[in-house]
Amino acid sequence: MQGRVRRIFHRMTPRPDALVIANSEDRHVDASFFYLFDAVGGAFEGDTLVARPDGSRTVLTSALEAETAQQAAARDSTVEVRVCRGRDAVVAALRSLVDAKASVGLNFQELTEERFHDLQAALPEAHWVDASSAIQKARRVKEEEEIARIERAGQIVSSVAAEIPSLLRSGTTELDLAAEIEYRMALAGSSGRSFETIVGFGPHSAEPHFSPGPAPLVPGTTMVCDFGALHRRYVSDLTRPFHFGPADPEMRRVHATVLEAQQAALSVLRAGARPCDVHRAAQDVIDRSPWKGRFTHRLGHSIGLSVHDGLSLNLETTDPLEAGEAVTVEPGIYLPGRGGVRIEDDVLVTSSGYRFLTTASRDYVGVDA
Repeated sequence: MQGRVRRIFHRMTPRPDALVIANSEDRHVDASFFYLFDAVGGAFEGDTLVARPDGSRTVLTSALEAETAQQAAARDSTVEVRVCRGRDAVVAALRSLVDAKASVGLNFQELTEERFHDLQAALPEAHWVDASSAIQKARRVKEEEEIARIERAGQIVSSVAAEIPSLLRSGTTELDLAAEIEYRMALAGSSGRSFETIVGFGPHSAEPHFSPGPAPLVPGTTMVCDFGALHRRYVSDLTRPFHFGPADPEMRRVHATVLEAQQAALSVLRAGARPCDVHRAAQDVIDRSPWKGRFTHRLGHSIGLSVHDGLSLNLETTDPLEAGEAVTVEPGIYLPGRGGVRIEDDVLVTSSGYRFLTTASRDYVGVDA
C-alpha cells in the first residue's frame, strides 16, 4: 500500500503535503479508499483516509467499522486506525494530522460537495488541489494481488455463463434469469454483483444498457446477458449472447461478425498500443459487414475496484496501454426492434499481447425450446 501512495504523489506536480480520501454514504464511498487501505469487509461510509508522501496513512473510522479496520491495519504496519466518535472527533483528528495551511490533494472525481464543505470547515486555511488524475492513472496498472482478485471474479462469471443454457425455459422472465444469475454468482463465491445485471430478450437485447423486466422468454429469441461478480472488492464484467428455440440465421451471422471483431481487437491489444487503434480494429470488421454503423458504443474500459476504472477504449483515447492493465473488450451489433449480440471478456494487457481473465465459451450457443 505504501507503494500505491507514493505512485500517486509522484504523479502530482507540485506535490501536495497530504492526500485525503473522504467517503460519503452508500453509493458515494470512494473506491480509492480501498486502493490505499485493504479492508475487504465493511462499508466505511463517512470514513476518511489521510495519506502522506512517505506512504504512511491514517484512517479515521467510526465504531461501526472499528474491528474490520483494525484487522486490516494489523496486516499493514504503515497504516494507523483512529476510531472517531462523532463529527467533532473527526475534525480534531484531521487538524492533528494535516497542517493548517497545507496543500491537500482530493479526489474531486468522487468527492461529494457536502464532504468537501466539511473538509473546508475543518481546515479553512488549507490549499485544495485535484488529485483525481494522479489517482486514476496509479490505479490503472494492477499489482499481482489485484490481478489475482480480478481473475477470481472472472472465474466466477465464467462458470455461471456455462450454466445459463440450462436455465432457459419458455415463460422465464428477464427478471427471473437476472435473479438466477446473481444467485449462481453468490453460490460460486461472489460477495455481490459489480453492477446491475443486464438481461434483455429479443428487441431488448438491442439496448446495450437494458434493465431487465417482466418480458417472458419465447421460442425464437436472441438474448444478451451482461453481469459481473465481486471478489475481495475487485470486479469482473462478462457478456454472452444466447439463442432460444428455432434458429435465426441472420443473428447467427451477426454473432460470427461480433466474434471476428473481438478477435481483431485482441490481435492488436498489447502494451504500447493506443486504445483508439484497438477500438478501430473491431469497428473496421463491423463496418465491412452488412451491419455497418450498428456498433454504437466504445470497445471497452478498464476494470479493477470499479467496473469502469478510469480508462476508455474508444476512438478518442490515444494514451498508450501499459502492461498490467485489466480491460474489457466488448464489441456488439444492435438491430433495433429485432435484437443484438455483444461478446465481452476481461483481459490483462501484457508486453506481448493479452491474457484472458474470463474463460467462458465465445461460441454461438443455441438452446432448444
